[in-house]
Amino acid sequence: MNELPVNQQEGTVQEFVTPSSLDALRALFGSFDENIGLIESELGVRVHQRDEQILILGSAVQARAARETIEMLLERIDAGETLDRTAIKYAIEMVREGQGEQIAALMKDVVALTYRGRQVKAKTLGQKKYIAALKNATVTFCIGPAGTGKTYLAIAQAVVALKNKEVQRIVLTRPAVEAGERLGFLPGDLQQKVDPYLRPLYDALQEFLGYETFLKLQEKGVIEVAPLAYMRGRTLSESYIILDEAQNCTKEQMKMFLTRFGEGSKIVVTGDVTQIDLPHDRVSGLMHAARILSDVEGVSIQYLNQRDVVRHEIVQNIIRAYERAEKKEAAHGRKDASRVRED
Repeated sequence: MNELPVNQQEGTVQEFVTPSSLDALRALFGSFDENIGLIESELGVRVHQRDEQILILGSAVQARAARETIEMLLERIDAGETLDRTAIKYAIEMVREGQGEQIAALMKDVVALTYRGRQVKAKTLGQKKYIAALKNATVTFCIGPAGTGKTYLAIAQAVVALKNKEVQRIVLTRPAVEAGERLGFLPGDLQQKVDPYLRPLYDALQEFLGYETFLKLQEKGVIEVAPLAYMRGRTLSESYIILDEAQNCTKEQMKMFLTRFGEGSKIVVTGDVTQIDLPHDRVSGLMHAARILSDVEGVSIQYLNQRDVVRHEIVQNIIRAYERAEKKEAAHGRKDASRVRED
């Protein structure tokens, strides 16, 4: 860890933070001080260890922002969270925007516990709003890129509702849309053909329930995981129903699905509108539903973005790169259309 500098530059101020333990101090600095190095480069400060304290040197604004960021990160460490570059950068962004206190509050709200006892919490403000919608709305739409926890948090809430006897069963479904392959050419019966589409749902359920409990509940029909086509003609009461990858639903499929639930049920619809595998002449049912249902009572539509990505920070960079490329392509398309009209 860094030692206290002999000389300080003029115009700098000092801020001090005292960690709860040496273990917390080590976790904050990270391997080869990489966490502190990121904070220093992002906020333009110098951070050093002095005995069991953390000394921050920088301008008044920079040093204060660094102190708030470090205090927030130490709270996460004390709560058992593991720091990574994504979490550190998000904390810095929120402090810069004056929302540091709201981020600190995230650590106090436990959404669910996994089978092995790990606490699941909202990691971003967007996720916190999404979880509030899951608790309060009858129908919740969540639209956002990969890695934002759309499906995972929905399944967490579904398991909590089942354990609290708020619902009698969980129904998870996905449209089995062919993304480059044809189902008819895949080996096996229908269930074996569609299982790969449903595997992420199985994995999340097993993480919260354990493998054996999941199998028992599935055998009893308490948990049902099925392709969207199996929902037609049914009425699902006292159920927690999740439609995943909904960007690949047609308008007709979405209407069919949204009219399946009965008394005591909740519906969650998740999807990423940047990953639509439908033919180009078909409108995504997710985009259509989000547009026409925004003012319907009992329906909540939540949007997550790259800032809510909780996977590796490269995922955020990839999403931003695609967004920039799509904007350029759209701009070129408008220019080309304008030229055609002029000709």
